[in-house]
Amino acid sequence: MASSPPPKKTLNSQSSSVSRPPQAVKFGRRTSSGRIVSLSRDDDMDVSGDYSGQSDYINYTVLMPPTPDNQPAGSSGSTPESKSDANRRGGGGDGAKMGNKLDRRLSVMKSNNKSMLLRSQTGDFDHNRWLFESKGKYGIGNAFWSEEDDTYDGGVSMSDFFDKPWKPLTRKVNIPAKVLSPYRLLIVFRLVILFFFLWWRVTNPNEDAMWLWGLSIVCEIWFAFSWILDILPKLNPINRATDLAALHDKFEQPSPSNPTGRSDLPGVDVFVSTADPEKEPPLVTANTLLSILAVDYPIEKLSAYISDDGGAILTFEAMAEAVRFAEYWVPFCRKHDIEPRNPDSYFSLKKDPTKNKKKQDFVKDRRWIKREYDEFKVRINGLPEQIKKRAEQFNMREELKEKRIAREKNGGVLPPDGVEVVKATWMADGTHWPGTWFEPKPDHSKGDHAGILQIMSKVPELEPVMGGPNEGALDFTGIDVRVPMFAYVSREKRPGFDHNKKAGAMNGNMRALDGLQGPVYVGTGCMFRRYALYGFNPPRANEYSGVFGQDKAPAMHVRTQSQASQTSQASDLESDTQPLTDDPDLGLPKKFGNSTMFTDTIPIAEYQGRPLADHMSVKNGRPPGALLLPRPPLDAPTVAEAIAVISCWYEDNTEWGDRIGWIYGSVTEDVVTGYRMHNRGWRSIYCITKRDAFRGTAPINLTDRLHQVLRWATGSVEIFFSKNNAMFATRRLKFLQRVAYLNVGIYPFTSIFLVVYCFLPALCLFSGKFIVQSLDIHFLSYLLSITVTLTLISLLEVKWSGIGLEEWWRNEQFWLIGGTSAHLAAVVQGLLKVIAGIEISFTLTSKSSGEDEDDVFADLYIVKWTGLFIMPLTIIVVNLVAIVIGASRTIYSVIPQWSKLLGGIFFSLWVLTHMYPFAKGLMGRRGKVPTIVYVWSGLVSITVSLLWITISPPDDVTGGGGISV
Repeated sequence: MASSPPPKKTLNSQSSSVSRPPQAVKFGRRTSSGRIVSLSRDDDMDVSGDYSGQSDYINYTVLMPPTPDNQPAGSSGSTPESKSDANRRGGGGDGAKMGNKLDRRLSVMKSNNKSMLLRSQTGDFDHNRWLFESKGKYGIGNAFWSEEDDTYDGGVSMSDFFDKPWKPLTRKVNIPAKVLSPYRLLIVFRLVILFFFLWWRVTNPNEDAMWLWGLSIVCEIWFAFSWILDILPKLNPINRATDLAALHDKFEQPSPSNPTGRSDLPGVDVFVSTADPEKEPPLVTANTLLSILAVDYPIEKLSAYISDDGGAILTFEAMAEAVRFAEYWVPFCRKHDIEPRNPDSYFSLKKDPTKNKKKQDFVKDRRWIKREYDEFKVRINGLPEQIKKRAEQFNMREELKEKRIAREKNGGVLPPDGVEVVKATWMADGTHWPGTWFEPKPDHSKGDHAGILQIMSKVPELEPVMGGPNEGALDFTGIDVRVPMFAYVSREKRPGFDHNKKAGAMNGNMRALDGLQGPVYVGTGCMFRRYALYGFNPPRANEYSGVFGQDKAPAMHVRTQSQASQTSQASDLESDTQPLTDDPDLGLPKKFGNSTMFTDTIPIAEYQGRPLADHMSVKNGRPPGALLLPRPPLDAPTVAEAIAVISCWYEDNTEWGDRIGWIYGSVTEDVVTGYRMHNRGWRSIYCITKRDAFRGTAPINLTDRLHQVLRWATGSVEIFFSKNNAMFATRRLKFLQRVAYLNVGIYPFTSIFLVVYCFLPALCLFSGKFIVQSLDIHFLSYLLSITVTLTLISLLEVKWSGIGLEEWWRNEQFWLIGGTSAHLAAVVQGLLKVIAGIEISFTLTSKSSGEDEDDVFADLYIVKWTGLFIMPLTIIVVNLVAIVIGASRTIYSVIPQWSKLLGGIFFSLWVLTHMYPFAKGLMGRRGKVPTIVYVWSGLVSITVSLLWITISPPDDVTGGGGISV
């Protein structure tokens, strides 16, 4: 071996610590014959200068371990004898001193991350990480893997280095620096400009029109504050990429814990909500269901549920038709790898359907399934008429039956007052529909009907069921023809109970079959661990302190029962920082209700929702192979219990909607529920897939769109005036999370300042004044800089978001339209609820198309008058009238002030340009403006003109009635 350190010197020698040269490290490998082969290029070190005369520098030879890419030719690695020999070589010299030297090992970083010890994702072994981050032992002059300590903490051994690499399922994809750096620079630049602009505006008042100056200053300060709240959470944008190959290798490959390679993924329950088949077409709901049933996920681990909060038989029978069509559509998608798997979206694609399709029978199969889908659509669209005709026939039969019975009781003659027969809605099997009827009756109306649960597709077999060569004219040989479980659920509703809108329906469904089965719950484009949705704290959480949350410390949130008993019960219920697991009465009615079968599934759901513990860094995980057992089949007691937990009385005296499940008290239940989970310390990620994971329908009609925006804004106002305001959040909420949630509650109040600012140009034109003393170079420079930076920031956001400039501009226009209509109405409604206790009503928006089925945008041109139109229409009319008045005054003025006129007209045109889509929407398809628009415009014009003449009469009025200007 190369030279060893002098026996009288130690590693931490203080005498030469100042003048010692850098330590030299040589790398070598022991061959099968025991000879040391140098792997270093600088065998002869040239030590010159002041260090040439010194000999106390240390020269090491490090023996490279037999890693996968460091194997001697014809040898499988070091032998025990070579390890012992290395020990002897490294330990030569004075026995006692060298024993101390052997105890003095190089500093080794301790790492619990097993991925540091295995191969990287590129397949190359990282020697540096293995040598300096593993728990291998080091001696003086050599490095070796101790024979007696072949395994280390966490079960890491040499065999681990030969295993397949551990790969994460997702990875962060940062925004390119060439986009993100200019974006951040522009934000900082605009912040600086805003500060100097507002400072200049405050220190340079307009003495001629202090009221205009004051109004504009207040609005501009609020706009700057609102923009800061909106832009701060965007400072660190990232994307995420998923690795489906790693998912397959981790959960579906044969292993000692999973010899058959059966899927070890957790169960997933997909929840689809609907309330009114007239506003949410059953065909759209059926296509959504078909795409879920055909999803690329282990069939036995997937369950789908439709929550019909209206209890409509039309939705029920449409779902039954969808399940029958799914028996062909789902295997067809698996056979030919169809994307997208929504039939309507797939058959609407404009690209060549045969691209990348290798099977010869694809064209024949596609033609057949397309014909079946067209017939399926005809059956769905014909269901309303079919159900009505069936009801008429059964009701007529019942009427004849009642008349016959009446004649038998009345001597062959009908009673004088006739026979009264209830006009019921009938199912196909000749029984009364337990939900709502076409003619509402007691126990059969939208707010008064029984709970309904129907299993339309049973729990599939654990093993694949292969199809045959003749499956409805399709060849499914070698294709798994199983269909995931699907259930129709409609919760019970009775008068006198608060059903809590959509959140109540979600909680009811979550307690039903999906609550008694799988651990994961899928909401509106979101996926939650059921344990998090049940109101529990995460296994680990951090608390952030400091002005910007820069100080992070582990959250101490687990308390013993003795500690819990020392605090008041009321404070425990109000605080989100206290986990429900602390309470000894976990299964009692006080928390989750009196269903023992349901509460028994909570620990199971928590266990099944844990991550796979296939890595040393995974905490609170489940062992591989724990989820290989099949789901138990649905039996009568389970279904009966599911009916009980969706009853309207089940939530009485429980914490459902308060701390458990979807939170009540807001029409935007998703935001409040997400805030509660983040407030407890749960983390979430935003995953963007190459193909859209979820696509839904939204109202395109202007009226319905504004009502939808009104609902969202009203929910935000409710959040602001509740305990869910981010200003009262715990320290577990990160700083930017707090800012984002604060902006959610504040943004509707911007409408007040926005409406005032939209009227300011008209007020300037009416009065002949302006918000500044004059259009000098300072004002124009600031205005230009702010506008240019905002445009550049928006362009960069467009670049990484993938939307077009036209979509961005339409979004900007609708922001102004919605801000002056729906947001303002939401603020008014929220204040009325807080001050006067007036409850906010919820209007279900229509997602159906118009009468013209050939035009998917037919509903866009339907004009439905609503009170939300009043404020935008008033802004348009007032600005148009102001332009006419301002231009007339300037033209006929003795000393025309053109700068103020141009300033007022410019800002008025800015407002009118944003309002253009609103005006176009009022005109309808053929430019026909509703009469009420003409009436309202004329009324506003006359009122504004007379009001201004009263406030600011002409200067001179002649006796003859003429007006001199």
